[in-house]
Amino acid sequence: MDLENAKAQMRKGVLEMCVLAVVAERETYPPEIIERLEGVNLSMKEGTLYPLLVRLKSDGLVDYVWREGVKGPPRKYFTITDKGRVFLADLAASWRELVSAVDRTLALPASRQAPSPSPPPPLLNIEPQRPSDDERA
Repeated sequence: MDLENAKAQMRKGVLEMCVLAVVAERETYPPEIIERLEGVNLSMKEGTLYPLLVRLKSDGLVDYVWREGVKGPPRKYFTITDKGRVFLADLAASWRELVSAVDRTLALPASRQAPSPSPPPPLLNIEPQRPSDDERA
């Protein structure tokens, strides 16, 4: 298995939660979201962020308003909704449970990670047996 691919899959699994967490901090627009995530070593491309924000909006977890840009065109500023706050809290609780379970699994001593194999059951003798002299009489 490719380590980089495995790491990318783990990151993808938590991006929704992380984007919601950033938007929950304050009203923000996409380049700020990307910058904030890069600041904690979670890189994200605009091509990944925008579809995610559209999905979060259609699920009622975020909303946006248009604001005039200081320099340039108006921008969409995203905010988290009440439904989004509840969803984020539930995701964060599930995340903490998952991290705890993974940490406990990784901390198991090697002798406890996999049960030691039990001895194989005794072989069955399925060969026909000759009758004893007592049985022949």
